[in-house]
Amino acid sequence: MITVFYDGKCGLCSREIRHYRKIAPDGLFDWQDITESADRLNEEGITLAEGLKLLHARDGNGKIHVGVDAFILIWTQLKRWKALAILVSLPLVKQVANFSYKAFAHWRFKKLVHCQLAATNGKNS
Repeated sequence: MITVFYDGKCGLCSREIRHYRKIAPDGLFDWQDITESADRLNEEGITLAEGLKLLHARDGNGKIHVGVDAFILIWTQLKRWKALAILVSLPLVKQVANFSYKAFAHWRFKKLVHCQLAATNGKNS
């Protein structure tokens, strides 16, 4: 089973995950909205702020995939998305995708109030 940790308060993130959920094979994914409960995320040693900054997923072997690697892990399991997973896995394409995703994720994190609250709370602990 692949566990996907996502930001359920982000409109874009929620829409994307809803789409994946609709097309994903039954029983393959465990979708965890970390804004409802970060317990499973914390069990992996990942703070709420880290989880909100970038998509995280744990594969069936227990390995954590972050950012673009998490998307690739998801896409490889979805019929019409496998080609994108292969394309984005190519070295140069992956570098560009990583840079673009991290830039977008940083912008999104700074813009959303619940992300900023998580960042502030993380500094106080």
